[in-house]
Amino acid sequence: MLATFIIETFSFIYVFVRYKLTTFTRLATATLGLLAIFQLAEYNVCGGHGVSAATWSRIGFMAITLLPPLGIHLIQTISGRNIRWVVGLSYLSGLTFAGLFGLSQSSFNSHICAGNYAIFQLANNLGGAYFAYYYTLLFLGISLGLYFSLSAKQRVREGLILQVFGYLCFLLPTGVTNAVNPQTISGIPSIMCGYAVIYALILTLGIVPGLASTKKT
Repeated sequence: MLATFIIETFSFIYVFVRYKLTTFTRLATATLGLLAIFQLAEYNVCGGHGVSAATWSRIGFMAITLLPPLGIHLIQTISGRNIRWVVGLSYLSGLTFAGLFGLSQSSFNSHICAGNYAIFQLANNLGGAYFAYYYTLLFLGISLGLYFSLSAKQRVREGLILQVFGYLCFLLPTGVTNAVNPQTISGIPSIMCGYAVIYALILTLGIVPGLASTKKT
């Protein structure tokens, strides 16, 4: 958790310092920052540092809840498309869930630290809806990325394909992990964000350099 946090934090700083601030780079840095925040929150939940584990759980889930809408927005920005209602609904649903995690004291039943990952037990009436929201937006992002890439110029197409590949780099290993050991299904958020460090590196070293302009020195 700590190593992943360090990698994602340095990725955030690198993109922020090296590239001009545009809508695209702001979305990229926000994505990297939220990934890092979740790892820090998870580390503190399991390490018992600072504020209570319940507070860190809420902070972590608020961070990762906003990632799918950012992904939809990032894909549309890369492609130059502007389907406002899709982005708007994505952010609205994300902010709704983030608000529930931030304001409701009953969002989490408990948490368990299981060595390499943490299990966050969401309230029974919240867990199903949350995972439906999360996976719907992730697969929508993959679908939009592939669809927009069909008519895109080469540089944009490469960025969209890398974005889709980045998504698959944490979705597929998480699915394999769950298939091999079904008990890990309850730890999906933690496991998925652990694999998402691969996506963070793809975003930092592949997608951003191909589409962003460096700052003038």
